[in-house]
Amino acid sequence: MAGNINGDGNISTTPTIPLLTPYNLGKFNLSHRIVLAPLTRSRSYGNVPQPHAAVYYSQRTTAGGLLISEATGVSSTAHGYRDTPGIWSKEQVEAWKPIVEAVHHKGGTFFCQIWHCGRVSSYKYQPNGQAPISSTDKGLDGGDWSPSRRLTTDEIPTIVNDFRLAARNAIEAGFDGVEIHGANGYLLDQFMKDQANNRTDKYGGTLENRCRFPLEIIEAVINEIGADKVGIRLSPFADYFNTRDSNPNALALYMANAANKHNILYLHLIEPRMIKIGEKRESPYNLLPVRKTFKNTLIVAGGYDRSEGNKAIDEDHADLVAFGRLFLANPDLPRRFELDASLNKYDRRSFYIQDPVVGYTDYPFLDKD
Repeated sequence: MAGNINGDGNISTTPTIPLLTPYNLGKFNLSHRIVLAPLTRSRSYGNVPQPHAAVYYSQRTTAGGLLISEATGVSSTAHGYRDTPGIWSKEQVEAWKPIVEAVHHKGGTFFCQIWHCGRVSSYKYQPNGQAPISSTDKGLDGGDWSPSRRLTTDEIPTIVNDFRLAARNAIEAGFDGVEIHGANGYLLDQFMKDQANNRTDKYGGTLENRCRFPLEIIEAVINEIGADKVGIRLSPFADYFNTRDSNPNALALYMANAANKHNILYLHLIEPRMIKIGEKRESPYNLLPVRKTFKNTLIVAGGYDRSEGNKAIDEDHADLVAFGRLFLANPDLPRRFELDASLNKYDRRSFYIQDPVVGYTDYPFLDKD
Protein backbone atom coordinates (compact mmCIF):
# COMPACT_ATOMS: atom_id res chain seq x y z
CA MET A 1 0.00 0.00 0.00
CA ALA A 2 1.32 3.42 -0.93
CA GLY A 3 0.01 5.52 1.91
CA ASN A 4 -2.80 6.36 4.28
CA ILE A 5 -6.05 8.22 3.90
CA ASN A 6 -7.06 10.40 6.79
CA GLY A 7 -10.60 11.13 7.90
CA ASP A 8 -10.92 14.04 5.45
CA GLY A 9 -10.17 11.80 2.51
CA ASN A 10 -6.76 13.37 2.02
CA ILE A 11 -3.92 11.21 0.84
CA SER A 12 -0.40 10.96 2.22
CA THR A 13 1.90 8.83 0.14
CA THR A 14 5.05 6.80 0.48
CA PRO A 15 7.15 6.13 -2.62
CA THR A 16 5.97 2.67 -3.66
CA ILE A 17 3.28 3.28 -6.29
CA PRO A 18 4.72 5.62 -8.96
CA LEU A 19 1.52 7.67 -9.39
CA LEU A 20 1.40 8.22 -5.63
CA THR A 21 4.91 9.60 -5.20
CA PRO A 22 5.43 13.28 -4.33
CA TYR A 23 6.46 15.82 -6.95
CA ASN A 24 7.50 19.47 -6.89
CA LEU A 25 5.70 21.41 -9.62
CA GLY A 26 7.79 24.53 -9.34
CA LYS A 27 6.78 26.06 -6.02
CA PHE A 28 3.79 23.73 -5.65
CA ASN A 29 4.46 20.65 -3.55
CA LEU A 30 2.29 17.83 -4.85
CA SER A 31 1.66 14.71 -2.78
CA HIS A 32 0.93 12.57 -5.83
CA ARG A 33 1.08 12.71 -9.63
CA ILE A 34 -2.58 12.17 -10.49
CA VAL A 35 -4.01 15.32 -12.11
CA LEU A 36 -7.66 16.16 -12.67
CA ALA A 37 -7.78 16.88 -16.40
CA PRO A 38 -9.79 19.85 -17.68
CA LEU A 39 -13.31 18.57 -18.43
CA THR A 40 -16.16 20.57 -19.91
CA ARG A 41 -19.33 19.85 -17.89
CA SER A 42 -21.80 22.45 -19.27
CA ARG A 43 -23.24 23.37 -15.88
CA SER A 44 -22.17 27.03 -15.70
CA TYR A 45 -25.54 28.57 -16.48
CA GLY A 46 -25.24 31.68 -18.59
CA ASN A 47 -21.45 31.25 -18.64
CA VAL A 48 -21.26 31.93 -14.89
CA PRO A 49 -19.76 29.25 -12.58
CA GLN A 50 -22.32 27.91 -10.10
CA PRO A 51 -22.15 26.87 -6.42
CA HIS A 52 -22.49 23.20 -7.35
CA ALA A 53 -19.06 23.43 -9.00
CA ALA A 54 -17.55 23.94 -5.54
CA VAL A 55 -18.94 20.55 -4.53
CA TYR A 56 -17.75 18.89 -7.73
CA TYR A 57 -14.18 20.16 -7.55
CA SER A 58 -13.78 19.75 -3.80
CA GLN A 59 -14.94 16.14 -4.08
CA ARG A 60 -11.98 15.53 -6.39
CA THR A 61 -9.45 17.36 -4.23
CA THR A 62 -6.81 15.70 -2.10
CA ALA A 63 -4.21 17.53 -0.05
CA GLY A 64 -1.36 18.14 -2.43
CA GLY A 65 -3.34 17.24 -5.55
CA LEU A 66 -3.36 19.24 -8.79
CA LEU A 67 -6.65 20.11 -10.46
CA ILE A 68 -7.12 21.87 -13.80
CA SER A 69 -10.46 23.57 -14.29
CA GLU A 70 -12.82 22.98 -17.15
CA ALA A 71 -12.12 25.12 -20.22
CA THR A 72 -13.00 28.71 -19.33
CA GLY A 73 -13.68 31.40 -21.91
CA VAL A 74 -11.48 34.48 -22.10
CA SER A 75 -14.09 36.74 -23.71
CA SER A 76 -17.67 36.89 -24.94
CA THR A 77 -16.48 35.62 -28.35
CA ALA A 78 -14.70 32.60 -26.88
CA HIS A 79 -17.58 30.16 -26.45
CA GLY A 80 -18.88 27.42 -28.68
CA TYR A 81 -20.98 25.35 -26.29
CA ARG A 82 -23.90 25.85 -23.95
CA ASP A 83 -23.23 26.85 -20.32
CA THR A 84 -19.45 26.77 -20.28
CA PRO A 85 -17.81 29.13 -17.79
CA GLY A 86 -16.02 32.36 -18.51
CA ILE A 87 -13.58 34.55 -16.61
CA TRP A 88 -13.77 37.90 -18.39
CA SER A 89 -16.36 39.63 -16.20
CA LYS A 90 -16.44 40.72 -12.57
CA GLU A 91 -19.48 38.50 -11.98
CA GLN A 92 -17.60 35.45 -13.24
CA VAL A 93 -14.52 36.22 -11.15
CA GLU A 94 -16.63 36.54 -8.01
CA ALA A 95 -18.46 33.30 -8.83
CA TRP A 96 -15.16 31.42 -9.17
CA LYS A 97 -13.86 32.57 -5.77
CA PRO A 98 -15.82 30.17 -3.51
CA ILE A 99 -15.09 27.30 -5.92
CA VAL A 100 -11.36 27.93 -5.74
CA GLU A 101 -11.58 28.36 -1.97
CA ALA A 102 -13.29 24.96 -1.65
CA VAL A 103 -10.32 23.35 -3.40
CA HIS A 104 -7.77 25.27 -1.34
CA HIS A 105 -9.62 24.39 1.87
CA LYS A 106 -8.80 20.73 1.21
CA GLY A 107 -5.18 21.51 0.33
CA GLY A 108 -5.39 21.29 -3.46
CA THR A 109 -3.57 23.26 -6.13
CA PHE A 110 -5.95 24.69 -8.75
CA PHE A 111 -5.13 26.00 -12.24
CA CYS A 112 -7.68 27.64 -14.52
CA GLN A 113 -7.67 26.56 -18.15
CA ILE A 114 -8.22 29.67 -20.28
CA TRP A 115 -9.77 29.08 -23.68
CA HIS A 116 -11.09 30.39 -26.96
CA CYS A 117 -13.09 28.09 -29.25
CA GLY A 118 -12.42 30.08 -32.40
CA ARG A 119 -14.38 28.59 -35.30
CA VAL A 120 -15.75 25.74 -33.17
CA SER A 121 -18.80 27.85 -32.49
CA SER A 122 -21.98 29.16 -34.04
CA TYR A 123 -23.86 32.43 -34.39
CA LYS A 124 -26.04 31.65 -31.35
CA TYR A 125 -23.04 31.72 -29.01
CA GLN A 126 -21.50 34.89 -30.43
CA PRO A 127 -22.21 38.51 -29.44
CA ASN A 128 -24.91 39.99 -31.70
CA GLY A 129 -25.00 36.75 -33.70
CA GLN A 130 -21.72 37.53 -35.43
CA ALA A 131 -19.48 34.99 -37.15
CA PRO A 132 -17.01 33.04 -34.99
CA ILE A 133 -13.40 34.15 -35.42
CA SER A 134 -10.54 31.94 -36.54
CA SER A 135 -7.22 31.81 -38.36
CA THR A 136 -9.24 31.09 -41.48
CA ASP A 137 -12.61 31.47 -43.13
CA LYS A 138 -12.63 27.76 -44.01
CA GLY A 139 -15.70 26.18 -42.46
CA LEU A 140 -15.81 22.99 -40.40
CA ASP A 141 -17.09 19.75 -41.83
CA GLY A 142 -20.27 18.54 -40.16
CA GLY A 143 -21.67 19.68 -36.83
CA ASP A 144 -23.76 22.71 -35.96
CA TRP A 145 -21.00 25.19 -36.68
CA SER A 146 -21.38 28.57 -38.40
CA PRO A 147 -18.97 29.86 -41.05
CA SER A 148 -15.99 31.53 -39.43
CA ARG A 149 -14.38 34.88 -40.09
CA ARG A 150 -10.65 35.20 -40.57
CA LEU A 151 -9.04 37.48 -37.98
CA THR A 152 -7.19 40.40 -39.49
CA THR A 153 -3.59 40.96 -38.46
CA ASP A 154 -4.63 44.12 -36.63
CA GLU A 155 -7.25 42.25 -34.58
CA ILE A 156 -4.91 39.59 -33.20
CA PRO A 157 -3.40 41.78 -30.43
CA THR A 158 -6.92 42.21 -29.01
CA ILE A 159 -7.29 38.43 -28.62
CA VAL A 160 -3.83 38.22 -27.05
CA ASN A 161 -4.93 40.85 -24.57
CA ASP A 162 -8.10 38.86 -23.79
CA PHE A 163 -5.91 35.97 -22.65
CA ARG A 164 -3.75 38.33 -20.59
CA LEU A 165 -6.76 39.78 -18.81
CA ALA A 166 -8.23 36.32 -18.26
CA ALA A 167 -4.99 35.26 -16.58
CA ARG A 168 -5.11 38.33 -14.35
CA ASN A 169 -8.73 37.58 -13.47
CA ALA A 170 -7.89 33.96 -12.68
CA ILE A 171 -5.30 35.05 -10.13
CA GLU A 172 -7.80 37.55 -8.69
CA ALA A 173 -10.28 34.68 -8.33
CA GLY A 174 -7.68 32.81 -6.29
CA PHE A 175 -6.40 30.27 -8.81
CA ASP A 176 -2.78 29.22 -8.38
CA GLY A 177 -2.07 29.62 -12.08
CA VAL A 178 -3.47 29.19 -15.58
CA GLU A 179 -3.26 26.62 -18.32
CA ILE A 180 -3.49 28.12 -21.81
CA HIS A 181 -5.70 25.89 -23.96
CA GLY A 182 -3.75 25.33 -27.17
CA ALA A 183 -5.24 21.95 -28.04
CA ASN A 184 -8.29 20.08 -29.35
CA GLY A 185 -8.84 22.08 -32.53
CA TYR A 186 -9.70 25.36 -30.78
CA LEU A 187 -8.42 28.82 -31.70
CA LEU A 188 -4.71 28.41 -30.93
CA ASP A 189 -4.68 25.00 -32.59
CA GLN A 190 -6.37 26.55 -35.64
CA PHE A 191 -3.34 28.81 -36.01
CA MET A 192 -0.67 26.16 -35.34
CA LYS A 193 -1.94 23.41 -37.66
CA ASP A 194 -1.39 23.74 -41.39
CA GLN A 195 -4.63 21.94 -42.27
CA ALA A 196 -6.60 24.83 -40.75
CA ASN A 197 -4.25 27.79 -41.18
CA ASN A 198 -4.19 29.03 -44.78
CA ARG A 199 -2.96 32.52 -43.99
CA THR A 200 -0.29 34.30 -46.02
CA ASP A 201 0.60 37.00 -43.48
CA LYS A 202 3.05 36.76 -40.58
CA TYR A 203 0.67 34.37 -38.77
CA GLY A 204 0.58 31.77 -41.53
CA GLY A 205 2.71 29.64 -43.82
CA THR A 206 5.87 28.56 -42.02
CA LEU A 207 5.87 26.70 -38.72
CA GLU A 208 7.39 29.74 -37.04
CA ASN A 209 4.61 31.98 -38.35
CA ARG A 210 1.83 29.55 -37.43
CA CYS A 211 3.10 29.36 -33.86
CA ARG A 212 3.53 33.13 -33.53
CA PHE A 213 0.02 33.78 -32.17
CA PRO A 214 0.09 31.19 -29.35
CA LEU A 215 3.60 32.29 -28.40
CA GLU A 216 2.45 35.91 -28.21
CA ILE A 217 -0.28 34.75 -25.84
CA ILE A 218 2.23 32.83 -23.72
CA GLU A 219 4.47 35.89 -23.51
CA ALA A 220 1.61 38.21 -22.58
CA VAL A 221 0.27 35.86 -19.90
CA ILE A 222 3.75 35.33 -18.44
CA ASN A 223 4.34 39.07 -18.34
CA GLU A 224 1.05 39.44 -16.46
CA ILE A 225 1.29 36.68 -13.82
CA GLY A 226 4.77 35.11 -14.08
CA ALA A 227 6.10 32.01 -15.84
CA ASP A 228 5.94 30.02 -12.60
CA LYS A 229 2.12 30.12 -12.82
CA VAL A 230 1.67 29.24 -16.50
CA GLY A 231 1.23 25.98 -18.37
CA ILE A 232 -0.05 25.19 -21.85
CA ARG A 233 -2.00 22.23 -23.22
CA LEU A 234 -1.20 21.03 -26.75
CA SER A 235 -2.39 18.22 -29.01
CA PRO A 236 0.13 18.25 -31.88
CA PHE A 237 -0.69 14.73 -33.06
CA ALA A 238 -4.47 15.01 -33.02
CA ASP A 239 -6.90 16.12 -35.72
CA TYR A 240 -9.80 17.47 -33.68
CA PHE A 241 -12.14 19.66 -35.75
CA ASN A 242 -10.12 19.39 -38.97
CA THR A 243 -6.85 20.52 -37.41
CA ARG A 244 -4.37 17.92 -38.55
CA ASP A 245 -0.77 18.98 -39.09
CA SER A 246 1.45 17.60 -41.83
CA ASN A 247 4.45 17.34 -39.47
CA PRO A 248 3.22 16.94 -35.89
CA ASN A 249 6.64 15.94 -34.55
CA ALA A 250 8.18 19.18 -35.80
CA LEU A 251 5.30 21.16 -34.30
CA ALA A 252 5.65 19.42 -30.93
CA LEU A 253 9.40 20.03 -30.77
CA TYR A 254 9.11 23.64 -31.93
CA MET A 255 6.63 24.43 -29.18
CA ALA A 256 8.66 22.53 -26.59
CA ASN A 257 11.75 24.57 -27.43
CA ALA A 258 9.74 27.80 -27.39
CA ALA A 259 8.26 26.87 -24.02
CA ASN A 260 11.80 26.35 -22.73
CA LYS A 261 12.78 29.86 -23.83
CA HIS A 262 9.87 31.26 -21.85
CA ASN A 263 10.63 28.95 -18.89
CA ILE A 264 6.98 27.98 -18.77
CA LEU A 265 6.02 25.90 -15.72
CA TYR A 266 4.58 22.92 -17.54
CA LEU A 267 3.67 21.44 -20.89
CA HIS A 268 0.49 19.34 -20.97
CA LEU A 269 0.42 17.05 -24.01
CA ILE A 270 -2.51 15.01 -25.26
CA GLU A 271 -1.40 11.75 -26.77
CA PRO A 272 -3.53 9.98 -29.35
CA ARG A 273 -5.77 7.33 -27.85
CA MET A 274 -3.95 4.10 -27.19
CA ILE A 275 -4.75 1.57 -29.93
CA LYS A 276 -4.83 -2.19 -29.66
CA ILE A 277 -2.40 -4.01 -31.92
CA GLY A 278 -2.85 -7.72 -31.41
CA GLU A 279 -2.72 -8.22 -27.66
CA LYS A 280 -0.73 -5.03 -26.98
CA ARG A 281 -1.92 -1.46 -26.51
CA GLU A 282 0.34 1.01 -28.24
CA SER A 283 0.35 4.68 -29.05
CA PRO A 284 1.01 5.51 -32.71
CA TYR A 285 3.28 8.40 -31.68
CA ASN A 286 6.07 8.64 -29.16
CA LEU A 287 6.52 11.70 -26.99
CA LEU A 288 10.09 10.77 -26.07
CA PRO A 289 11.63 13.55 -28.24
CA VAL A 290 9.49 16.13 -26.42
CA ARG A 291 10.37 14.55 -23.09
CA LYS A 292 14.07 14.94 -23.88
CA THR A 293 13.64 18.51 -25.13
CA PHE A 294 11.35 20.17 -22.61
CA LYS A 295 13.20 21.00 -19.39
CA ASN A 296 10.32 21.62 -16.99
CA THR A 297 7.28 19.55 -15.97
CA LEU A 298 5.61 17.34 -18.57
CA ILE A 299 1.99 16.29 -18.03
CA VAL A 300 0.54 13.65 -20.33
CA ALA A 301 -3.08 12.73 -21.01
CA GLY A 302 -4.69 10.28 -23.37
CA GLY A 303 -6.90 7.58 -21.93
CA TYR A 304 -4.44 6.30 -19.32
CA ASP A 305 -5.51 3.76 -16.74
CA ARG A 306 -3.81 2.96 -13.43
CA SER A 307 -1.28 0.53 -14.91
CA GLU A 308 -0.37 2.75 -17.86
CA GLY A 309 -0.09 5.80 -15.62
CA ASN A 310 2.23 4.01 -13.21
CA LYS A 311 4.34 2.86 -16.14
CA ALA A 312 4.56 6.39 -17.56
CA ILE A 313 5.93 7.69 -14.25
CA ASP A 314 8.11 4.67 -13.50
CA GLU A 315 9.78 4.81 -16.93
CA ASP A 316 10.17 8.61 -16.80
CA HIS A 317 7.86 9.10 -19.75
CA ALA A 318 6.22 11.99 -17.87
CA ASP A 319 6.18 13.78 -14.53
CA LEU A 320 2.41 13.86 -14.04
CA VAL A 321 -0.53 12.05 -15.62
CA ALA A 322 -3.91 13.71 -16.19
CA PHE A 323 -7.06 11.62 -15.88
CA GLY A 324 -10.37 12.76 -17.29
CA ARG A 325 -13.27 10.32 -17.53
CA LEU A 326 -11.91 8.10 -14.75
CA PHE A 327 -11.64 11.10 -12.41
CA LEU A 328 -15.07 12.34 -13.46
CA ALA A 329 -16.64 9.07 -12.35
CA ASN A 330 -14.36 8.44 -9.35
CA PRO A 331 -14.01 11.53 -7.16
CA ASP A 332 -11.65 9.58 -4.88
CA LEU A 333 -9.49 8.31 -7.77
CA PRO A 334 -6.14 8.63 -5.91
CA ARG A 335 -7.48 6.49 -3.08
CA ARG A 336 -8.87 3.90 -5.48
CA PHE A 337 -5.52 3.77 -7.28
CA GLU A 338 -3.75 3.38 -3.95
CA LEU A 339 -5.92 0.42 -2.99
CA ASP A 340 -6.17 -0.89 -6.57
CA ALA A 341 -9.91 -0.82 -5.95
CA SER A 342 -12.68 -1.19 -8.50
CA LEU A 343 -13.76 1.92 -10.37
CA ASN A 344 -17.15 3.46 -11.00
CA LYS A 345 -18.13 3.41 -14.66
CA TYR A 346 -18.73 6.80 -16.22
CA ASP A 347 -22.01 7.58 -17.94
CA ARG A 348 -21.51 9.49 -21.18
CA ARG A 349 -25.18 10.49 -21.26
CA SER A 350 -24.66 12.78 -18.27
CA PHE A 351 -21.36 14.41 -19.31
CA TYR A 352 -22.97 17.61 -20.60
CA ILE A 353 -26.48 17.73 -19.14
CA GLN A 354 -27.56 20.70 -17.03
CA ASP A 355 -28.43 18.74 -13.89
CA PRO A 356 -26.32 20.05 -10.96
CA VAL A 357 -26.21 16.61 -9.30
CA VAL A 358 -26.86 13.71 -11.67
CA GLY A 359 -23.67 12.56 -13.35
CA TYR A 360 -21.84 15.40 -11.63
CA THR A 361 -21.65 15.16 -7.85
CA ASP A 362 -23.47 11.87 -7.29
CA TYR A 363 -20.73 9.40 -8.23
CA PRO A 364 -20.10 7.29 -5.08
CA PHE A 365 -16.96 7.26 -2.96
CA LEU A 366 -15.44 4.10 -1.54
CA ASP A 367 -16.75 3.18 1.91
CA LYS A 368 -14.28 4.93 4.22
CA ASP A 369 -14.58 2.09 6.69
